[in-house]
Formats: sequence, structure tokens, C-alpha cells
Amino acid sequence: QVQLVESGGGLVQAGGSLRLSCLASGNIFSISAMAWYRQAPGKPRELVAHMSISGITNYSDSVKGRFTISRDDAKNTVNLQMSDLKAEDTAVYYCYHQTQHKFDYWGPGTQVTVSS
Repeated sequence: QVQLVESGGGLVQAGGSLRLSCLASGNIFSISAMAWYRQAPGKPRELVAHMSISGITNYSDSVKGRFTISRDDAKNTVNLQMSDLKAEDTAVYYCYHQTQHKFDYWGPGTQVTVSS
């Protein structure tokens, strides 16, 4: 079992920045991939950024160049640095981890609201 808790969401003006963090606990040694997803009202959940355990990263086209995923193994956290935020970035952001045995774990989500 892996438990995930996000933090760092909030209200920010367009053009501003926010940093989301995801604290993992439990069987963290089984984790093989980490990611951030988001879901806006009335829209399906979408992948924002992904990092493999080897550190390879991928981003959705909509956030490429503005968002950066990183991890701090000493603190068991995965972070999402978001810059140049736009109104369309408004969503609930979810932390996701996958284990070596392909079990999926999700955090409860954190709201990010960008005012234009």
C-alpha cells in the first residue's frame, strides 16, 4: 500500500507560479513511476507530467516549458513547479504513483485556481 497526500494548491493570478508537493508513505520502495494529473470541471482527468523511477520525464503539450516535475527521495516527495499559469490550468491536481506490480495509487487532490 502507498498513501499519497498533495499540498500547495490555491488561488493565483494568471502569469503566476505555484508549487505542488506530493508526500508518499507506506511501501514506497515498490514505486516505479510517478505523475501528476488534473481534472477540470466537466472534463476527463488528463496527464500533466510523468516521471519514471529512472528520472525520465514527459509532459503534456499544454504544459511543456511551463511545468516541471521533480522528486526529492530524501523527503519522499514528488513536486510540480508550475509557472506562467493560465486560466485553463484551473483544475484539481492529483498525485499518482504506480508500483512495480502495476498497482495504481492516487492522492485526494488539491485545487488550483488561476484567475484571469
